[in-house]
Amino acid sequence: MAAAPTPGVPGHDGDGDVAGVRSIRIRDPDDPRLGDYAALTDAALRKRYEHQHGVLIAEGPNPVRALVTSPYPVRSFLVAEERLEAMAEVLEAVHAPVYVVTRALLEEVVRFRLHQGVLACGGRLPAAAPSQVVAGRRRVLVLEGLNDHENLGTLFRTARAFGVGGVLLAPGCADPLYRRSVRVSMGHVLHVPFARVETTAAALDLLHGAGFVTLALTPDPAAPPIDQLVLEGDRTALLLGAEGPGLSDSALTGTTTTARIPIADGVDSLNVAAAGAIACHELARRD
Repeated sequence: MAAAPTPGVPGHDGDGDVAGVRSIRIRDPDDPRLGDYAALTDAALRKRYEHQHGVLIAEGPNPVRALVTSPYPVRSFLVAEERLEAMAEVLEAVHAPVYVVTRALLEEVVRFRLHQGVLACGGRLPAAAPSQVVAGRRRVLVLEGLNDHENLGTLFRTARAFGVGGVLLAPGCADPLYRRSVRVSMGHVLHVPFARVETTAAALDLLHGAGFVTLALTPDPAAPPIDQLVLEGDRTALLLGAEGPGLSDSALTGTTTTARIPIADGVDSLNVAAAGAIACHELARRD
């Protein structure tokens, strides 16, 4: 499973069979093979590195498992030695190097306390066309201006939970494959197709042309409650906007209809991830 021993690399102990997993033990935090995992808390550096090298990071057992079963290729694993046995079945499922390190070295490389002690590096796929993401789907999310990785990750997890087949990212959206988004999504972002669109209007033109009813979620009290909304057709796209500004005027006026989630007086709106979960559940319930 692992590559052949590499003579002359500092801190390299050679290959070994630990807990039934063919692994490569590394003792030097500057070993070049750990470059994919270096300085994970440096957001600017990581964004530049990951796009230049076409990689993504899955952090924690569940996101790593999700990566292994996703369409994304696995480049390598990085595992704290005490976690090797627990992850053995997952590590054996893919032909990729397994780098084993001490807990202290792991945290020196990634630069934060990694309680779960397991990461994996995957390769990014070529960008999908919006038409590919929409084709054959019954439900789609359109996200506008969502620049918070945690909200983005939560919405991808919600999308998979409630049968949303794809996500279109309008301008202003963060990278859904950034580490924090992958972690918060529990890796489900790796199983939901997505594509970027140049404008929200372009997304709406595509969706309307494909026979979708487009539904913009808004806190506007004049909008009908989502649970009372009558939707024609069997293909629905739900539009969600960023915290604070919400959806743009062009999005609100360009959709087939708008809807709101009824909430108590004195609360102006819900977090976008919470609102998206409620709306996706309502659309799934109608099936």
